[in-house]
Amino acid sequence: MREFRLKGHLAMLGANTMWGIMAPVAKLVMAAGIVSPLLLTNFRIFGAAILFWIASLFTPREHVSSRDLLRLAGAGLLGIVFNQGCYVFGVGFTSPGEASIITTTMPIWVMLLAAVILKEPITWKKAGGIALGGTGALMLVLGSAGSGMKGDNPVLGDLLVLTAQLSYALYLTFYRNFIKKYSVFTLMKWMFTFAAIAVTPVSVREWIGTFWGDVSAIELAGIGYVVIFATFIAYICTMIGQKNLRPTLVGMYNYVQPIVASVIGVCLGLDRFTPVKIVAVALIFSGVYLVTISRAAAHDAHKIKGGKE
Repeated sequence: MREFRLKGHLAMLGANTMWGIMAPVAKLVMAAGIVSPLLLTNFRIFGAAILFWIASLFTPREHVSSRDLLRLAGAGLLGIVFNQGCYVFGVGFTSPGEASIITTTMPIWVMLLAAVILKEPITWKKAGGIALGGTGALMLVLGSAGSGMKGDNPVLGDLLVLTAQLSYALYLTFYRNFIKKYSVFTLMKWMFTFAAIAVTPVSVREWIGTFWGDVSAIELAGIGYVVIFATFIAYICTMIGQKNLRPTLVGMYNYVQPIVASVIGVCLGLDRFTPVKIVAVALIFSGVYLVTISRAAAHDAHKIKGGKE
């Protein structure tokens, strides 16, 4: 049982670490104005779809019913199109710092939606853990607010990033049990395929009108990171986390992203660790621990151990 949950925790830690790096990388890729937010979203979706189909060739083939394909189409819209598209567009309009602040709201939406849809109880430990983690995340983001790149339309950008969080929270809640029906690669290849179909009609003009010869090697490297690490590998990790942890706990790992952003700032000499940041990191992991040991988590672990899920 411990090994089962540890795999989920490590997977979510890895995914959110890669996503934490993605915000400044995506901003760098779009800074020259050649690669638009829509194009970067397309790279993520089409690139990951291709990679997942290739990977699926080396795994056992699974039959997916027509009904489940429709459900996977919905999952692709919520968990990929709206989540990725709104986030990348949002980061393009606002600053990475403000985007990071908005991402701290996602665990709250997951907790509320899980309570309404899955009847998952809101315990004092769970609510307290989310509050602790959110406080720590905000301390990190606000402590580094002066070093971030600015946005052209922060209000629109913040609303888009918020929409991305709500979309992903809905995806985690609605599809919590469904994703256990198929393997990671079967789920991902179909979700990204449907996502690619959805964005194609609005992307053709963008692809044709881009001056691809002006894209620099640094921008290409950034695109490569976003596609391979922040999408393909990160979504594999997320699916493993979803299969092993409750939605609220999966959402809690969003608080890791500001820690990663702060570490990047320190490594680049743009920031430094202070006692406040150390306290913030301690609050975040204390919050994750509280949610892990909440009554709902204990109940969920009992169900898994008993073979009911």
